[in-house]
Amino acid sequence: MLVIAIVLGVVFGLLAGGHISNLLSAQLRFGALIIGGLVLRFATQWLIDQGVELADQLRVVLYTISFGLLVVALWLNRSQPGLLVAAVGIGANGVAVLLNGGYMPVYLPAAELVGFSQANLSPTFHVLLPQALGLDFLLAGGPLGDIIPIAIPFLANVISVGDLLLAAGVAWFLFSSIARGSADPDTGVVSLWNAKPRVEATDSFDRPQAGIDRPVIGGSGMGPGRATRSPSSTVEGFTAEGLGRGTALSWSDRVRTHPYVRLARDARFSAFWLAGTISLFGDRLHQIALGVMVLAITGSAMQTGLVFLAATLPNLLLGPIAGTFVDRWDQKHVMIASDLIRAGLVITLPFVVEINVWLIYPVVFLVTTISLFFRPAKAAIVPRIVRREDLIPANGAIWTGETMADIAGYPLAGVFVAFLGTNLALAFWVDAFTYIVSAVLLVGLVIPPAARAAGPRVAGAIATFIDELREGWRFLRGEVALFQNTMISVLAQLSIGATLALMVVYAERSLSGDVIPYPESYAVIEAAIGVGNLVGGFVVGAIGARLRKGWLVISGFAFMGVATIVLGLTSSELVAIGAAIVIGVFNLVYVIPSQTLFAERTPEGMMGRVVAIRSSIVMGALTGAMAVSSGLADHIDAGLIIAATGVLTVLAAAIASLLPAVRDV
Repeated sequence: MLVIAIVLGVVFGLLAGGHISNLLSAQLRFGALIIGGLVLRFATQWLIDQGVELADQLRVVLYTISFGLLVVALWLNRSQPGLLVAAVGIGANGVAVLLNGGYMPVYLPAAELVGFSQANLSPTFHVLLPQALGLDFLLAGGPLGDIIPIAIPFLANVISVGDLLLAAGVAWFLFSSIARGSADPDTGVVSLWNAKPRVEATDSFDRPQAGIDRPVIGGSGMGPGRATRSPSSTVEGFTAEGLGRGTALSWSDRVRTHPYVRLARDARFSAFWLAGTISLFGDRLHQIALGVMVLAITGSAMQTGLVFLAATLPNLLLGPIAGTFVDRWDQKHVMIASDLIRAGLVITLPFVVEINVWLIYPVVFLVTTISLFFRPAKAAIVPRIVRREDLIPANGAIWTGETMADIAGYPLAGVFVAFLGTNLALAFWVDAFTYIVSAVLLVGLVIPPAARAAGPRVAGAIATFIDELREGWRFLRGEVALFQNTMISVLAQLSIGATLALMVVYAERSLSGDVIPYPESYAVIEAAIGVGNLVGGFVVGAIGARLRKGWLVISGFAFMGVATIVLGLTSSELVAIGAAIVIGVFNLVYVIPSQTLFAERTPEGMMGRVVAIRSSIVMGALTGAMAVSSGLADHIDAGLIIAATGVLTVLAAAIASLLPAVRDV
């Protein structure tokens, strides 16, 4: 894994216009600690392999020193992109080794999946984890051990989450170091890519969080404002300090100073981005495992749907006010506390289920509640860790990370959950570890302080929120186009509530399983919606400005409704995947113009409260649809319920076409 990471880091660094010689200019501090830690780590294992008894007796001490030196040295170099991530990865592996008396724990079923047996493991360094996923497994550092099977020809192996973090950090460091050049943005050279960026849209209020315009399900994802840089932005007669007046940047310099490359080389933003993206992948694993586990234990479609309802309710009850409180707190501390609290809650889920399955609902409710405070804190920090000219590409990079989690995270989660079978506890513990990783990475970031709202922290926040809410409601009610768009969206998005609550039941009971078995089919359909979101976002961004927003909204409802009907009525996995992609595409076809309409017609100072009111109204209807569909699913086929809500979405499109305030904007 580490060799692959090194190769990828070097290759992408060269593709970004860099040179291998740039590695020599990397400003690493305390290099002797790094070299000493590496030498001691591998020398200890070599001496033990050679039968040196003293090394074996002192293995815990020697490994503690070696891992400690590496973690400390990399932590002190965390100003270099990727090294903070590498430090967390090495630390995770070190904890796993020390918890097992100087041995790296291995999950034998994962090793057997890639063709290994116990004989392939090193008796001087590896130890088997308990087969049963209980407290003993957790106390042995099981989630930190070698538990991830890599079933790739010639690369078959079983690795740890720490290995993945170490590999990502090393690759990121090599890429960043190699991509440096004479036209480095740190030297004050201006980038052609940043000349007068044009903002297309701002402040997404109902961008999809987990597929189709959905609320957060216990996760840490946030919907950054969708804004794009004008592709035609150029500077005539470019002058670059240090390159000579009137000298244009070379192709390699243009690549190096591209906003995304520059952000990747920003140690603070890259660690912040990785923290969020890693936990998003964990959230996808958590979501798939949660639905599969409850359905397997209860056999009840209603109880399974109620889990997702419990995870959605905080969006309705607390979502509008969470940001008001976060504005009065230190956002970095909010994010760290949120990660640690969620990690503790998620770890308890397998134990809670064994006591009583009904206890899972309050725990899931609490996980999403904490996430509601994480998201606005994350949004508030971004402008404080990137340059002003990089704010738009930074938000784009965060959105890309969420999309990657949808497209890649769901299939990987499906495969991992299928591999675990009935041992689903490990999925939740891995998710909990991603929260801890995120928290540690955030601890290592230096974030400039922000001015926070003065006044009473609780009473003042509530009073301010109520006053602003009233004012926002009066404005929304008086703007006919915005109000009717909101009401039509209430009807149209009932299908989202039904699919969110019933998708796991639908995949298990309505699909044939001939092409893609369950639970992989559930994960793949969720990923297909993410693919559709990605395509829809790019298409609307490219051509949407030339089309009427009203007819985009209507067509988005109509095609999404038809696709939802097809999804509900088919038993073919391939047809379901195609329908899911269409749902994802046309979800964005109505979300983006609706978002733009609100941005155009709402005064800047009222945007937050007006959007909060709209979100609460739509979320209330969506939550009601989840409750009703969950109650019906034990008596009516889940696919038929989904198809029926698709009909309502088509009906919303028909009604919208008759309303001039919606149609003609």
